[in-house]
Formats: sequence, C-alpha cells, structure tokens
Amino acid sequence: MSTHMFPTTRFTAATAPGGLPLLGHAPAFVRRPLAFVAGLPAHGDLVRLRLGPLDAYVACHPELVRRLLTEDRTYDKGGLVLDKAREIFGDGLATCPASAHRRQRRMLQPAFHRDRLPGYAAMMAEEIAGTTGSWRDGDVVDVPAAMYRLTTAVTARCLFAAHERAGSLPVHECMDVITRGVGRRVMMPLPGADRIPTPGNRRFLRARQDLKEITGRLIADYRAARTDHDDLLSVLLGAEDEDGRGLTDAEIHDQVVTFLLAGMETTAATLSWAWTLLAANPAVRDRLHTELDTVLDGRPARHEDLPALQLTARIVSETLRLYPPVWILSRTVTADTRLGGHRVPAGATILFSPYLLHRRADLFPCPDRFDPDRWLTTARPAPGTYTPFGLGARRCIGDTFGTTEAVLAIATIAARWTVTPTPGRRIRPTRSSSLSPRPFTATLAHRAR
Repeated sequence: MSTHMFPTTRFTAATAPGGLPLLGHAPAFVRRPLAFVAGLPAHGDLVRLRLGPLDAYVACHPELVRRLLTEDRTYDKGGLVLDKAREIFGDGLATCPASAHRRQRRMLQPAFHRDRLPGYAAMMAEEIAGTTGSWRDGDVVDVPAAMYRLTTAVTARCLFAAHERAGSLPVHECMDVITRGVGRRVMMPLPGADRIPTPGNRRFLRARQDLKEITGRLIADYRAARTDHDDLLSVLLGAEDEDGRGLTDAEIHDQVVTFLLAGMETTAATLSWAWTLLAANPAVRDRLHTELDTVLDGRPARHEDLPALQLTARIVSETLRLYPPVWILSRTVTADTRLGGHRVPAGATILFSPYLLHRRADLFPCPDRFDPDRWLTTARPAPGTYTPFGLGARRCIGDTFGTTEAVLAIATIAARWTVTPTPGRRIRPTRSSSLSPRPFTATLAHRAR
C-alpha cells in the first residue's frame, strides 16, 4: 500500500442505484448497512444517496476523505450521524463545531500528555487484573459483556480515581442503553422516529438523565474537595483557556460522556473482535503466545512492556482495520464547494466510512484477511486510508490511551488464557453506529507456559 499522497486523479460522482420511491436507499442502508456501504465505491468516488427525505453524499475515495477530515472549516462536524450523537455528547470534544474545537482541544490536551500515560497504564493494569481475577479454567463467558465490564472498570478508574468504587458506578448500565439508543437513531434516518414514545425511547431518555445526575454529583464532590487526584476529571476541573476561563459543569459533563463512550464502547468492541480473529487464526495466536511468554514471563503486562509487545500492537491495528468501532461518520458542508470535481451545496451532509476504506482491495491487498504482519511494511498509510481515529486537527485525542488499554488487555489475558468462541455460530456485528459484535460465548482455557 502506498505511503505517499495519492496522485492527481479524475474523481467520479453518481447516484447509488436501487432507490425506492419516498424511502430512497434507507431500507437497504438499515437492513444491511455494512454490505450496502462497502458496495458504494463501485458506483463512484462520491456517491449520492437518498435516505427518506434526506439527501446525502458518501465519500468513497481516501483523498476525498482526507479533505473532509483536514478542511474542518468547510466540512464541519454535523450531519446525519453527528447530529444524533450530539443528543448524548452535547458539544463535547468529539462533536463540537470547528468554532469551539480549538479552545477545547487546548484545554483538554494536558489530560492526554505522554507524561500521564504511565499513571493511566498502571490503573489500567490493576483493573484488567482485577476484572479477570475471578475467571476459572473451563468458564464459559459472554465475551462482549466481559470486555465491556473490563473497559468500564478501566475508564471509570481513569476518570474518577478518587471515587472508592469507581468501577461499580452505574455508568455501565446507562451507557449500554444510551449507545444502543444512539445506534437506533442513526440507523433509522427517517425524521421523527426518535420522538415516538416507545419503550426503547423512554429507556434512552431515562438513562441519559441518570447519567447526567451521576456526573453532576461527581463534579460537585470534586469541586468541594479541591484536590488533584491525578485522573481525567481532575484535569477537566483544572483546565483553563487563554483567558483564564475554566469549563462549566455542563461542558465537563459533555467531556465526561465523550470519554466514557470512547473508553468503554469502542475499546470493548475492539477487544471482542480480537478474540474472534485470534481464534480463527491459530498460527497468529501461537506467535502471540510466544511473544507474551518471552516478554511477560507469566506476569500481567505493564506500561514499560509496550515497546516489546510489537505483535500484540499489530494485532490491535489489524483488528481496528477490519472492525473500526466507529464505522460511519458525517460532516456538514458550511459553504458551496467542490469535492472531487463535483459541486456540493452548503448544508449538504457527507458521510464517510472507515469500514469502507479499510475493505478496499486497492488499498489493502486481500482486505478481508486478518494479517497483522501487513503493518510491518505499512507503518504510515497514506492520509485518508486508515482512519479508525480520524485525521488532522480532529484526530481522536485519546488514540494512544485507547490503544494502550487494548494492548495491555490482550497481552495480560492472552498470557494466561486461550479464549475459544463456542463453535457452530457465526459472529455478526450489531446494526448500530458502533461496530460491536452481537453477544457470543467463549470457553476459557488456562494456558500453561
């Protein structure tokens, strides 16, 4: 795969075939979203969709995606996916408009400075060991649920270290309902569907309110204590902009919810998929065990082990390529422009999909094959090609935090356990805005080194 900018090319634009009267492409998008999106490059580099009454464009070429992600004044956060996400995250770092992003980014960057990472990694290692400490040889576990519990404990600990039982806070239950609710809203693009008083919508609203009350109590407790607990919430409370202004409680709530989702849902999905890929590729799994036996010698992984866990890190990169947790995103065009030689009007929604890009055979040879060693020669893919964390000024601020957590979790667990999914059942992704696997079980077998 190329590691340089793409050469000048003639981009093509077309309307996707198969649209239905009134509904357009919405039924196909809802029924088989991944297959539908992955098939769009065959129709052009910029493909127009009709989703009910909404028109949208999908950028299928990496150079167009690079422009979307780096020209954030023209292609601002918004559109079908982001507008739904704002119902949860408000104007947090991941969803705020470009006009607010620079201030927020500067205020929050100290929370993810490299000097803080060893401290976070120590908390991660403790929570990983504690969460898996009750596992026994022969146990059958629900893998996505177990990984979600693990990442919940890690994220809550790194956010709220001062809370004596951070991992037991009911954020798990709230975020589970909320993420499912956001997924339904994104995958049901027809206007007004989220305002119908269905049981699912009522649960969503109640969970959103419960989470707001939990974070409100924590913020009030931290403000009263006036102590730096060396955690993420302490950094948020102490952050100031160039004018000496701090974040309001409402702004801190939005950032906390953003960090919760990024730390819990996305990392749990990555870990869950990793176990399925390793089980289906025993030769890679055997090499992983050899690396872990050599580096760890039977103990849990620590921050200082990261440079030596090279295969483990490539496994994380390859899992993120095949199953990017945030598989579809959107932007709003702020002014009439041309993208790929095609006129796009102000106010238009443009979608892009890391899943689509990562499965293009012209960018990743044998794209459906799990091959961690492809990253031995492709350390820096061309911009817009590999985008699990975004690109440019709006690249995920917690990318190193998340990959560190995933590497430590895989290393610590695989050093002691072989995770074998129950045979006879195909593991499928959920139909949601987050590319998580549907519930599946696996048997734990204790490894003798």
